[in-house]
Amino acid sequence: SPARTALAPRDAAARRKGKARRGRGKARSEGLLSKQKRSRRMKANDRERNRMHHLNSALDALRSVLPTFPDDAKLTKIETLRFAHNYIWALTQSLRLA
Repeated sequence: SPARTALAPRDAAARRKGKARRGRGKARSEGLLSKQKRSRRMKANDRERNRMHHLNSALDALRSVLPTFPDDAKLTKIETLRFAHNYIWALTQSLRLA
């Protein structure tokens, strides 16, 4: 019933009040915690590095299909996206007029 589910968290908290913490047993040592944090940070850095690598590869592929002159400097990320947006818009307009 709704009244019972509303009281359930309080009842559970009251039951836990006088009891020792259960679960994994011993508290983790500081060395183990810092090693885990370092490991998590390294994994997060790897994921971010891979994400940026894939993003840059996709932008390079987009740059390769956009009509630019070879002597132009490499477009920045935002310039590439804006140019692609405008190019698609222009192609759409030319199709509508045709």
